[in-house]
Amino acid sequence: MKLIGATASPYVRKVRIVMAEKKLDYQFVQENVWADDTHISASNPLGKVPCLVMEGGEAVFDSRVIVEYLDTLSPVGKLIPSQGRERAEVKTWEALADGVMDAGILARLEATWVHRKDSERSQAWIDRQLLKVNDGLKSMSQGLGDKPYCSGIHLSLSDIAVGCALGWLEFRFPEIAWRSEYPNLGKLLDKLMQRPSFADTKPA
Repeated sequence: MKLIGATASPYVRKVRIVMAEKKLDYQFVQENVWADDTHISASNPLGKVPCLVMEGGEAVFDSRVIVEYLDTLSPVGKLIPSQGRERAEVKTWEALADGVMDAGILARLEATWVHRKDSERSQAWIDRQLLKVNDGLKSMSQGLGDKPYCSGIHLSLSDIAVGCALGWLEFRFPEIAWRSEYPNLGKLLDKLMQRPSFADTKPA
């Protein structure tokens, strides 16, 4: 398998961590989708990463679809429950974490996209997205409480998704002091960073 992505993308990182936890072999191909010479549309018509290209050339895209597929490839380290409320809980955690990242990326693009003039940028839009980020962090902290993991008693996709969101915020929004406000989230991220899958995929 070939994974097309960028090391700075939290969605790509989520897939790479799942690959590592599942002990799956793959080729990582870096792609800058913002560059004029990007070829991502040849694999994903939406022009986004991550994109997983299978041996036969078929492409699977959207991180949520990819990680769900990957979890079926090996019984090692099952990350998503197969059914019921437990499955819904893990997928909801993933949706929450992805939503935090979605909002953060929209805020960052509004503030930094080179093809928009400063006079065209909307601070109200940025503030709206950052409010979603803050509300998402609060919900994560409340949901985690004093538990060792977000859902269940061992590592799951819930923790991977949340860890990717928190790591990306530290990378792109160091001014957001979420660690001091939500120390339980900081404790979780520190624990996750002790795993090779997280340490080896730190955004850069």
